Amino acid sequence: MRVSMTIASAALAAGLAASAQAQDPSYARNIAATCTPCHGTEGRSVGGIPPSLAGQSKDYLLQALKDFKEGKRAGTTIMHQHAKGYTDQQLELIAGYFSSMKAGPGAAAPAAR
Repeated sequence: MRVSMTIASAALAAGLAASAQAQDPSYARNIAATCTPCHGTEGRSVGGIPPSLAGQSKDYLLQALKDFKEGKRAGTTIMHQHAKGYTDQQLELIAGYFSSMKAGPGAAAPAAR
């Protein structure tokens, strides 16, 4: 009985978390923010290395993220580690967020004072 209550509680908590994520319009932007140190603000990298994500096809980005997560893309730096930290649903949100951004040149960060 105790085990089934624990399982039911865990399932309810997971469902509530997913529901809260779906209701937060900023959730995709918030999780995509972890990509900005390398890929630039709104996915526009400075100088194109690493590549800009803004304006790329959602399907392409999602497949790339899944390939990183599954270790299918060789010669990468840290992307395989980043991608493993997300659920497939979160990867889909990240891909959708960057595909909705307008492509364009990245801007260098302002100099520290």
